[in-house]
Amino acid sequence: MGTDKRNRQKENRRARQGELEKQIQRQKLVRRSTRIALLVGAVVAIVAVISLWPESDSAAEPETTETSVSEATVAPVPAGPFEYGEGECAPTDGSGEQVREFDAAPKLCIDLTKTYTALISTSKGDLTVVLDPAKAPGTVNNFVNLARSKYFDNTVCHRAIPTFVVQCGDPTATGTGGPGYAIADELPAAGEYKLGSLAMANSGPNTNGSQFFIISGEQGTTLPPSYSLFGQVTTGLDTTLLALDLAGNNDPASNGVPPTEEIRIISVTVTES
Repeated sequence: MGTDKRNRQKENRRARQGELEKQIQRQKLVRRSTRIALLVGAVVAIVAVISLWPESDSAAEPETTETSVSEATVAPVPAGPFEYGEGECAPTDGSGEQVREFDAAPKLCIDLTKTYTALISTSKGDLTVVLDPAKAPGTVNNFVNLARSKYFDNTVCHRAIPTFVVQCGDPTATGTGGPGYAIADELPAAGEYKLGSLAMANSGPNTNGSQFFIISGEQGTTLPPSYSLFGQVTTGLDTTLLALDLAGNNDPASNGVPPTEEIRIISVTVTES
């Protein structure tokens, strides 16, 4: 009996040990499953964020702040200093005729040591913009040459979103127009956009042509630094820019196209000092 009792005790111990090992294995399996579930959940969350975050402010609409358009063949990103084109410079005194189509981006047409100020006269009033050739010499050169070519005169701003941006510079007023060439980016640091900033609209890296936008509200200041910043409104912030912003289309489905009231650029005149 003593031997049988010992045998039963051994069997009971083995049974308890086996059950304990099973419990440990089940606990490990639960922990592993939990980790996998958490990992899968994290991946799903990341995918959801990527899916919900728009690729652009206007999906596949025409050129703008984060949109797509084929305006011209894009040259490779230049290395080092800005690479100017070979196009001719417009007369500095504004005596030339209006030009809307170009064969190439302009050569260097401005004096980078000078100050350039643009007077943008619109149907809602005037804006004075100080351009910044120190930070964006190629972009300022492009804008000044287009202005001297009367490119912007009598054009309609095709897009305006309240507290975001007003977008202009397309003679076709469709969001797909441009001068027939593209220039490289000259991007700011993060956080440099502010109310009244003048920047280039684009359809991706190094696709700048003629379309530009002016930040008209707080939402615009949160844009990523993906747009060449080349000027700042100094006069008309509380009057003309406010009127432009109020003409914006706040229907999310419209993406600001068209504005609720016509916004027309009468002329853009650049002075050098």
